[in-house]
Parts: sequence; structure tokens; C-alpha cells
Amino acid sequence: MAESVRINLPSELFAPAESSFFEGTIEIPALKAGPDLYSFTKPLSWKVDISNTGDALLVMGTVEGEAVTSCARCLEDVHLDLMGEIEGYFLLSEGTAPEDLDDDEFDVLPPDHILDLEPLIKAALLLEFPYIPLCKDDCKGLCPQCGANLNEGPCGCQKEEEEENFAKNPFAVLKDYRFDEEALNNS
Repeated sequence: MAESVRINLPSELFAPAESSFFEGTIEIPALKAGPDLYSFTKPLSWKVDISNTGDALLVMGTVEGEAVTSCARCLEDVHLDLMGEIEGYFLLSEGTAPEDLDDDEFDVLPPDHILDLEPLIKAALLLEFPYIPLCKDDCKGLCPQCGANLNEGPCGCQKEEEEENFAKNPFAVLKDYRFDEEALNNS
């Protein structure tokens, strides 16, 4: 069973320049990114350092694990080793935000001083997912006619389609004609 990702912050962490290290695992059954669904067969491991910057707590760390999704071209399973960067900035009290941060770049620490890392972990993973997951860079995909996986070899309907297109071509009769100089002189 995975450990909790909710950290009850120790009181010593509220002194300026203090820092604490935390680590554990999290079970995320699946995570959707655009049209793709990523599943995780094992719990993901995470570790973070939480530092007091005076006005805020800075959370920095990593999450690691393996995700499985479908190839966008052939629908075969794609296994991805992921290592995402966990980042968070939590103001110790409500007030004015630092000038160099936008509103979506920080949160306010909850009054119960319990920090939930799950949203930060999920955000770190989402940034690591490929835009288009492929089993390999040169994946040939599926045949649009019969659905055969073209990575396993050509399908029969491709040849039929080529022959059909060839028969429609008005220049098909010139296929075997030799255009070299000798053939032109013998005409």
C-alpha cells in the first residue's frame, strides 16, 4: 500500500532558512493527458525538500516511475520511464504575492499546515508525457483499409490498392517502355 502524500508540516519548518526532506510512494491508477490515458502498474516514488524562504515554503523534488499508454499510430503498449520535477511555492500567510510570480505560480499554505503533494506530483508527471506517444519513432501504424499492424509487415490490401491505382493511371501503358537512346533509335 502506498504512503500518504499529505505532509503534516513539523513546527521547526516554520523558522526561516529551515529545510526538511520527505519521501514516499503514491499510487495513481491512471492519468489522462489530452486524448491519451496513462496507467501506472506500480506505485510511483517521490522525494522532496521543503525549505522555508522567510515568507513561503519552497517545495522541490522528483517523482519517478513507469507509465503505460497506447501508441498513437499502432495502438500497441508504450512503456515510458518517467522522472518529473516537483515544484511548489506556498505562501505562509495570505497577503501580497511576490512581484516576480503570477497568481498561478503559488498557493497559500492551508491553515491546518497539511501540505498535499498529489497535485504537484500529477503536474510533474503531465509535463513528462510525450505530445504524441509512439512505440518507436518510425512506427508505421495501422493499415487504414484492414487495420493490420504495418510494423509486422505489409498487408494484402496495400498491394491491391496499388494495383487499382495503377490501373486508373492513363500512363500505365508506358510502364515497360524503355526511354533510353537505343530504344528511341530502334523505333
